[in-house]
Amino acid sequence: MSKTNIIEKFESFAEHWSPRLIAECNGQHVRIAKVQGEFIWHTHEDADELFMVVKGHLTIRLRAGDVTLNENELFVVPRGVEHMPVAEQECWIMLFEPADTLNTGDQRSERTVTKIERI
Repeated sequence: MSKTNIIEKFESFAEHWSPRLIAECNGQHVRIAKVQGEFIWHTHEDADELFMVVKGHLTIRLRAGDVTLNENELFVVPRGVEHMPVAEQECWIMLFEPADTLNTGDQRSERTVTKIERI
């Protein structure tokens, strides 16, 4: 058992939209990612997805209206809700989701990460 310094983990990589695994808890992954620009519209049919902003600002576009998150704010996208994360400038986010959740949900693209690197 050891503690995790989240900032050190973020500082260990530079890629955008490439989530990293930093912890596991009860079948859930705690992932971090640096994001910038638009992601893709997608949904997770069987899982809620929790977004927490560590640094910067993130907009989660929903068909029903946008949700803007600032540092130290979080939002849970309910399962089955189509969404598209957007960050005008680099943003550091933490995600909590079931271990088998693909980052692109029901969509497959060049941004789909099938193997999450543990750091």
